[in-house]
Amino acid sequence: MQVIHDTPESSPSSAASEARHAPSYYAASVNRELRFAALEGEQQADVCVIGAGFTGLNTAIELAERGLSVILLEARQVGWGASGRNGGQLIRGVGHDVEQFAALLGEDGVDELKRMGFEAVDIVRQRIARHAIDCDLRWGYCDLATKPRHLKGFEAEYSDLLRLGYPHPLRRVSRANLGEVVGSPRYLGGLVDMGSGHLHPLNLALGEAAAAQSLGVRLYEQSPVERIDYGSPTRVHTARGTVRATTLVLACNAYLGRLQPQLAGKVLPAGSYIIATERLPEALCHELLPSNMAVCDQRVALDYFRLSADRRLLFGGACHYSGRDPGDIAGYMQPKMLAVFPQLQGIGIEYQWGGMLGIGANRLPQIGRLPDQPNVYFAQAYAGHGLNATHLAGRLLAEAIAGRESRGFDLFAKVPHPTFPGGPALRSPLLALGMLWYRLKDRF
Repeated sequence: MQVIHDTPESSPSSAASEARHAPSYYAASVNRELRFAALEGEQQADVCVIGAGFTGLNTAIELAERGLSVILLEARQVGWGASGRNGGQLIRGVGHDVEQFAALLGEDGVDELKRMGFEAVDIVRQRIARHAIDCDLRWGYCDLATKPRHLKGFEAEYSDLLRLGYPHPLRRVSRANLGEVVGSPRYLGGLVDMGSGHLHPLNLALGEAAAAQSLGVRLYEQSPVERIDYGSPTRVHTARGTVRATTLVLACNAYLGRLQPQLAGKVLPAGSYIIATERLPEALCHELLPSNMAVCDQRVALDYFRLSADRRLLFGGACHYSGRDPGDIAGYMQPKMLAVFPQLQGIGIEYQWGGMLGIGANRLPQIGRLPDQPNVYFAQAYAGHGLNATHLAGRLLAEAIAGRESRGFDLFAKVPHPTFPGGPALRSPLLALGMLWYRLKDRF
């Protein structure tokens, strides 16, 4: 059994090793090799984007399509962070409990946020089709209930989606029929959405990098930003080069660090972890997930899982707010997997990896511009919906930067985002304590 363990955010390693992709299943199964040089000398562009994850890549693509010149800087490699490590679940929606913003945005504004959650998935669909990106896209997703109140939530969600005109097939699945979705007795029912699905996220990111390059975007890897001189123009400095740009986009999410403290205080980096089994027989795959859907339960400490294109079970979850590395990821995650699928006892775990996702206090993506620097835009804090919400963010940012009226950008920018208390040292422990309360409440 091959077991690969990587948590570069917390493990001592050289700068060179940290610049490589985490040795995940995704990194082991990439279908193209892309390498971009480091930034050297002085460069100039209409827009400089920092961070070559999904936010940065899609902002760059959308800007280039609108005729702007773009330089995209990446500290490590394209898709190195959450964009290349996530669960690969492409799920409608852009936030959690968006009804909380009704007093601020009005009921129409809340409905618009919900419909943008549909649009976000469509942008991914269109991007893949337009650029012929091979990333194992499969349609079909199911939310799973472990408690009766989850089923009530599905009823409300189903009715609301119909009211909003959701254009894809939906169906509620009873416990008696749930075997058509998942081969586990653990769940009480589900809500199937054929407009959501799953894919290989790193292959998507690499495909989008190739698309950006074909549109004239200048990409630079191994180019961590050391300093930003704000103003008009803005100057962005790396160890060996400088970018002079009219507009700056910060697309670093959980990896923003000390680069922009004002924004960093509004997003909490939280660890999430995934294991991948050895290849499974077709009959066992059919037993586990007969319809090859991505699935997710509704607990605070949720599980999510799906099959890869080469018949592995990818099982993820265990979101950690404390900032602590769980150590042996496989040892931590495999019992969770076996609680769902005891028939996998004795099956080898061939890959295990972790990474950081960004979470805001109100669980809505943060999209806007710095109040004291009107030519500096940002998007971050996707709270687990990053695969689709990043693509929406890229479009909204490009619309605003290109001077086109963007109702969506204005809606997101209206929402205030509190700074987490405690500063960098206490921020994670305080939130971990708060989330413990929600987990206990969820259990009892």
